[in-house]
Amino acid sequence: MKTKLRVLISETFDPWFNIATEDWIFRDMLSDDELENTKILYLWRNDNTVVIGRFQNPWTECNTEKMDADGIKLARRQSGGGAVFHDLGNTNFTFLSGKASFDKAVNNKIITNAVNSFGLNAYASGRNDLLVATEDGEKKFSGSAFKETKDRSFHHGTLLLKADMSKLSQYLNPNKKKLESKGITSVRARVTNLADLNPNITHEQICQRIIQEFFNHYQSECEIELLDHQYLLSLPRLNQHFQKMADWGWRFGEAPKFNHTMSERFSWGTMDVYLDVHHAVVEKAQIFSDSLHPEMIEQLMASLHNIPYTKEAFQNAIAGVARDLPMIQDYLAEFESFIVKEIS
Repeated sequence: MKTKLRVLISETFDPWFNIATEDWIFRDMLSDDELENTKILYLWRNDNTVVIGRFQNPWTECNTEKMDADGIKLARRQSGGGAVFHDLGNTNFTFLSGKASFDKAVNNKIITNAVNSFGLNAYASGRNDLLVATEDGEKKFSGSAFKETKDRSFHHGTLLLKADMSKLSQYLNPNKKKLESKGITSVRARVTNLADLNPNITHEQICQRIIQEFFNHYQSECEIELLDHQYLLSLPRLNQHFQKMADWGWRFGEAPKFNHTMSERFSWGTMDVYLDVHHAVVEKAQIFSDSLHPEMIEQLMASLHNIPYTKEAFQNAIAGVARDLPMIQDYLAEFESFIVKEIS
């Protein structure tokens, strides 16, 4: 039976919609009968976004404080792997198929053939990376990740075309805090933009070449399907995926268990704080201090227990203690300012 192809291109740059669309395509677009005879190529871009892997901790992977200040979105994908920064200088690809016919080597070859049509020498390396030969040695231009269920698989990755490399260091390096995470840590590698090697490589051009290589490999063609916001909003199941991808509980609350220790010397005493955090909730708060107000320490430990790991939750908890202990509101205001900055 001839392989049926579908090519979808997103016309929105919203990362939560794009990742939700990918999940919708993966889980809901194809019936069981269609799986083994259909291959899907999905091309998309996110603007100003950090995307973390399924089992990563955003606070240890990202500078969440700077992201918040600069309006950078955080997205968590369903697949594993490390943290990446996306802007419109990145082109993202996704291949979806039935599990039995899934072949990442074929997918990699489609991508590298498209890149090499611009006169470059690109090739797959290891399990996840695509490299390109340069005068300064081989450099990474693409990383990928995979997800599968019992009957279907996807393989997705990002291509660095003209990404703002300065933002990689701005947003993917967390503040220097004493955080010990039980999650997966990203591995940094030497990377390059393909447009630095050939300025003719644009998003539109590379998409055209990838689509053509996709058609060539499967010896078939199809109409290109453009996915805009209005179309996406019309699909109830897709909106369910979107609500999950956009939800704080998914993006932050799925963080694996970690410990956060912090210390500060105030005029009224030293505060050593130890937090055990799981799924972005403080499971245990311990404070050691030489302050002359033990009732403050006791109430703070009680109030910080079982609250979300957000600055708003900490502010509300400490405000409650300040209402009970008005005589030391100034101390608590100093402590609040310190701890909110630490967890931001």
